[in-house]
Amino acid sequence: MTAILRPSNQLTNSNGIPKEEASQITSHFPTSISYSLHIYTPSNPSFIDMASTSRFFVCFFSIFINLVITSAFTGTYGVNYGRIADNIPRPESVVTLMKASKIMNTRIFDADHEVLTAFKGSRIEIMIGLGNEFLRDISISEDRAMDWVKVNVEPFVPATRIVGIAVGNEILGGGDQELWEVLLPAVKNVHNALVRLNLADKVKVSSPHSAAVFQISYPPSAGEFKESVLPYMKPLLEFFWQIKSPFYINTYPFLAYISDPEHIDLNYALFKKNPGVYDQKTKLHYDNMFEAQIDASYAALEKAGFEKMEVIVSETGWASHGDPNEAAATVANARTYNSNLRKRLLKKKGTPYRPKMVVKAYVFAMFNENLKPGPTSERNFGLFKADGSVSYSIGFTGLVPSSAASVFSLNIIYAISIAALVLILSFA
Repeated sequence: MTAILRPSNQLTNSNGIPKEEASQITSHFPTSISYSLHIYTPSNPSFIDMASTSRFFVCFFSIFINLVITSAFTGTYGVNYGRIADNIPRPESVVTLMKASKIMNTRIFDADHEVLTAFKGSRIEIMIGLGNEFLRDISISEDRAMDWVKVNVEPFVPATRIVGIAVGNEILGGGDQELWEVLLPAVKNVHNALVRLNLADKVKVSSPHSAAVFQISYPPSAGEFKESVLPYMKPLLEFFWQIKSPFYINTYPFLAYISDPEHIDLNYALFKKNPGVYDQKTKLHYDNMFEAQIDASYAALEKAGFEKMEVIVSETGWASHGDPNEAAATVANARTYNSNLRKRLLKKKGTPYRPKMVVKAYVFAMFNENLKPGPTSERNFGLFKADGSVSYSIGFTGLVPSSAASVFSLNIIYAISIAALVLILSFA
């Protein structure tokens, strides 16, 4: 059901509430039944039009909805908002969905203006991306980087909280050697453009890496960068250290498991009870692969001379459906991984090797993306389905209820809200 107070184009500033805000308040609900409500009160024996009442009800309703249908998150949790799809909700609805789920950190892989405009005033912190296809051009001169920043960053801040620019994605260790060479010049040019525009203190430059940068990552203490990567990695790390930017790593226990299911315990990959792994060198015990992979990054950074650099996970997740050779890609496993990951991040603790460095991660991904190439799993990492409903329950609320129980819950919320309104009006 829908609890619509009045069509959104009739909720105007006459009540002190912007139409966009009023629309967001009602857009948490599906659109099967609408209500045109009037309230009768003893103190005023006439019918009062809902749209003409004071701002108290709208404010109360907004606060109430957030208290009832959202969960508490911290800055340790973010979600990648990929959009390689033709059937996902519009950016405005995605902002509503994130706010309802208390997702206050997100990462996109471009600088789409419609998306950046939708996030205006949302207080959601967003990392934007400068795609790999632009690196050669941006690396040529600082002026080209300045043009990009002036078009894609400056017009949107501070209303849209752009907090970072990922310059390229998974470049080092990848197949295009030329991109390895232009990555650092591109990073420097973008940062210098931000400096010139007085934005560098608020917008940090980075470049996420894949596991392909490592020569070895097991056991965690053995973590080390490939010799072929080091000539490019060390100058990049040196620059990031100077500008106080962390090391971003895309880490997927899912991919590790499906590549070697005979030797990796599925429970170890899913944060479930298991014997774990003991690192002889550090005398540390690991009961999940996620933390082990992060500590392998710390070990590699230490060997490269950057032992105090922070590691942030820029991507991690688990597919809910896959090809026959991706047997672990199931709804049950995806629910288990993402639920346990969320609980882990909410603890605000570090890893066995870096206990004081609180783990932060961006989960991949917000939606199932039906146009992504590759194996079936690539199109099924979403926490939410294309229609905005949850893919599986880990505590989030979708734009569309996924069961009759959700409709029942909305009925209860609506009834309590109306009762509260009557109480407010009786004291007015």
